[in-house]
Amino acid sequence: MENQEAVKAITNAIENYYFKGIYEGDEMLLGSIFQPGTFLFGDVKNQPYFKTVDLYLDGVKNRQSPKDSGKPFKGEIIEIRVVNSIAVAELNVKMYDFNYRDFLSFHKINGQWLIVNKMLTDVSNN
Repeated sequence: MENQEAVKAITNAIENYYFKGIYEGDEMLLGSIFQPGTFLFGDVKNQPYFKTVDLYLDGVKNRQSPKDSGKPFKGEIIEIRVVNSIAVAELNVKMYDFNYRDFLSFHKINGQWLIVNKMLTDVSNN
């Protein structure tokens, strides 16, 4: 029963904060579900990608949002796995000319599920 509640809370965080924050370019909304000091790793167009959450949120703030661009945006939850106070969510995010596969690590901190790590790769050419 507890896992169902956790999955529901994480799904809410992803849909109403993560996807919505990315789509609208709302760095405050998006940032509210990241643990301060979180790192992002991966690759974009076959180039290594590493940022702190602060640099990532600054980029979200200063780029044209998918909403404002009028281009399609689709966020999809593929799977959420929960074990006690930790979880991993696998997502697919299509925006601009990218098709990202994201792996978000969550940890329940003070009763709230927060992203503590983000890994991403662009699967457009796969």
